[in-house]
Amino acid sequence: MFNYPYVIELLSQKRSTDNQFEALIDRFAERYRRVIDAGCGVSIPDNPMGQPRLGALESFDLRDLSVDSDKVVMNLNTFHTKTELDKLLQKATKANLKYILVIRGDGGPLLPKLDAASIGGNKSVATSIDLIRYINREYPDQFITGAAFNPYKPMPFELNRMKEKIDAGAKFAVTQPVIGKDKSVDMLKDLNITIVVEAWMSKNIDLLYRSVGKNKNEKIEKYDPVENLKALHEFYPQCCVYLSMLSFKQDWEEILPRL
Repeated sequence: MFNYPYVIELLSQKRSTDNQFEALIDRFAERYRRVIDAGCGVSIPDNPMGQPRLGALESFDLRDLSVDSDKVVMNLNTFHTKTELDKLLQKATKANLKYILVIRGDGGPLLPKLDAASIGGNKSVATSIDLIRYINREYPDQFITGAAFNPYKPMPFELNRMKEKIDAGAKFAVTQPVIGKDKSVDMLKDLNITIVVEAWMSKNIDLLYRSVGKNKNEKIEKYDPVENLKALHEFYPQCCVYLSMLSFKQDWEEILPRL
């Protein structure tokens, strides 16, 4: 699983009718091809930050892009109607997509909430655990589901949540961005699950801390994403690394050691 050095995050185009839409779809296609040609995996978030964007497969269709089953990771969250969810999963089946990263996701007034009971959940809101279980129950042997792991949340709470996700069928975990060696990620290794460690590739470390709800670490005076990536390779040599906020304007061979 993930027999390549990096999974690169690629945002799809926001839903819009402005005159730049076609050009931005072209840019998405160019970037997708660049990731695949570099021998890396690609992860396409599902309406990140509650902003409606084109779905991964929808974007592929607009430019006749083929799904590389071993390298495409489609993100899927709980902010869909049951009808929309099933259509997405049926389309993914026809496209022979393999990997789905399941997260609860970011909501907002523009996105519907998935009814928990409709997928077998017993709480007032649908959880990522409910969704992982539903996918593995309704589409057995079709998908390999993964789950998010947040090392910034209290332990052992987050570890116990991950155990529930594994019991529901999750086969891999993608961490939130980590800085160097992380004791919570080290504990995750004891759960016998494939781990993808996330690297924050922007120098804007304050944005990372705000996004994970963590107070700024005053010990980090000037964050160097390239040096942190090297450290992650050193501390987690067997792990594929998820690259978020990676610039497509840079020469990747100069900053990504494993290319």
